[in-house]
Amino acid sequence: MKILVTGTAGFIGYHLAKKLLERGDEVVGVDNINDYYDVNLKYGRLKELGIAKSEVLSLTSGAIESQKYKNHKFYRVDLSDKEAIESIFKVEKFDAVCNLAAQAGVRYSLENPHTYVQSNLVGFLNILEGCRNNGIKNLSYASSSSVYGLNESQPFKTIDTTEHQVSLYAATKKSNEMMAHTYAHLYGISTTGLRFFTVYGPWGRPDMAPMLFTDAIFNERAIKVFNSGNMSRDFTYIDDIVDGVVKVIDSPAKSNESWDPKNPEISSSSAPYRLYNIGANRPTKLMDFIKTLEDAIGKEASKNFMPIQDGDVVSTYADVSGLKEDFGYKPTTDLKDGIEQFVKWYRDFYL
Repeated sequence: MKILVTGTAGFIGYHLAKKLLERGDEVVGVDNINDYYDVNLKYGRLKELGIAKSEVLSLTSGAIESQKYKNHKFYRVDLSDKEAIESIFKVEKFDAVCNLAAQAGVRYSLENPHTYVQSNLVGFLNILEGCRNNGIKNLSYASSSSVYGLNESQPFKTIDTTEHQVSLYAATKKSNEMMAHTYAHLYGISTTGLRFFTVYGPWGRPDMAPMLFTDAIFNERAIKVFNSGNMSRDFTYIDDIVDGVVKVIDSPAKSNESWDPKNPEISSSSAPYRLYNIGANRPTKLMDFIKTLEDAIGKEASKNFMPIQDGDVVSTYADVSGLKEDFGYKPTTDLKDGIEQFVKWYRDFYL
């Protein structure tokens, strides 16, 4: 299968591309390599896929062929570049698309809202149009647990209403789901949205707690513990996430034949449209996570306890029954094992 994976210089995109390549799929990667966080980490991921930094920096147009995988090529393109995206779709002729590229970060969306509109709304529209105009019927895409917003009913279920977001980032992800349904309804494109829950692991994002805490502990800085530590997250190891994404790519969404428009079920439709939570299904208290990290590093963190930040939610907890029922999805990575793998990678990459 020939698959477009957007965001291959990103955390989840890199791991997904690697998994697909190693099983024999042809993968075309796209990323704009923005400077939201350290680009050296992004170039490091691309290097693992056989895409050299020097070639990316000298690229003026076209694609770079991987030096490691004969079935991989990479385009440095921004999703909001309509003409460039149209050209890639026309030239490459994909069987499936997995859109993971987005402007990430809840807090950053409070400071730079226009960036989120361009990347997450305009960019996603260009992906949808690429599928429509090129007859591609298999689209999966990243949503977020952030769409649950003010909802405090746990675990979060895809049948819950999601009308009360608390950040523009979350609002753009909710918008993606609505846009996807529209294209599924109008054009028969099978669209599957995945609401990711706090992903961690090797090559993780430096703006998220696992990396922020680890970096601070190793460099003898105090960590910021928000809401005085009274937080919990459904921390999910990257391998478990990728396993679920691959299952979704391999089985495009189908219409729900029993869907009732007079009593509409939110996570499916008469159109080929599905929404799933993808997480560990076991929330961890923030202080327990920090203790597990301290044990793996062998050093106690100095802690500054602070109030909750704007845009944050107190707890996340994924009901993954949909993925379990439809795909047999079952996260298997224990938090202790996952943290140890992450810390090992951190030592190798940074120390």
